[in-house]
Amino acid sequence: MNQELKQLLLDKGASMAGFARLEGLYSKIELEGAGSEDSMIEPFDIPQYPYGVSIVLSYNRDIIKNIKDQPTMDYYNAYHELNAKLDELAIICAEYIKKRGYNAYPQTVSATKEFGVFRTVMPHKTVAVMAGLGWIGKSALFITQEYGSAVRLTSVLTDAPLDYNKSIIYSKCGSCMLCVEACPGKAISGRTWSPELDRDDFFDAIACRKKAREIAANALNKEITLCGKCIEVCPYTKSYTLV
Repeated sequence: MNQELKQLLLDKGASMAGFARLEGLYSKIELEGAGSEDSMIEPFDIPQYPYGVSIVLSYNRDIIKNIKDQPTMDYYNAYHELNAKLDELAIICAEYIKKRGYNAYPQTVSATKEFGVFRTVMPHKTVAVMAGLGWIGKSALFITQEYGSAVRLTSVLTDAPLDYNKSIIYSKCGSCMLCVEACPGKAISGRTWSPELDRDDFFDAIACRKKAREIAANALNKEITLCGKCIEVCPYTKSYTLV
């Protein structure tokens, strides 16, 4: 099933696809305490299936190169276009799995519920890391060898007994501090990610959102969290965009 499903997703436009084992990795929903404006305040259920499919789409090289100074309308439009395409791919993936007699939950934009401060029960990034497609950078972004952090993600949760990839459980960022130095919101501490490290221990999501929304308002007159500076300066992204 794996190879056929992966080829289907690639044929439909995915840049990368991989398979993960997720048992024991689901977050407990905490509705008490601090939360973002989009956080759920009522209990909700997400099926905690043992496997997942990670789907990755890369940004166009030129769009990322052109956000060196500030986010552009091309970047804004691509952000939404990639989200829509990822939703489409997640649904295609889930339908494929269901036709083979298994359950599948596509984590589309509308189906992904947020709690606390920008947290989800099963982050797309966790599925992607466990699928061996990349690692988490100091910026808290998902980074791939092929595209750097110039990617967007979705995932599908399933009970189909997929053969899962070997996860990448260490960072390849090394001593690089370019994203730390470039972050206009000073949200990146410089600590190196590891699976045991909570996001809040190395990245200030609130500071990132606040500054990114300010930048997007000034540059695009849009109420959206969109900056992209840490994406653009990443050496792995540069290796992709400068080809």
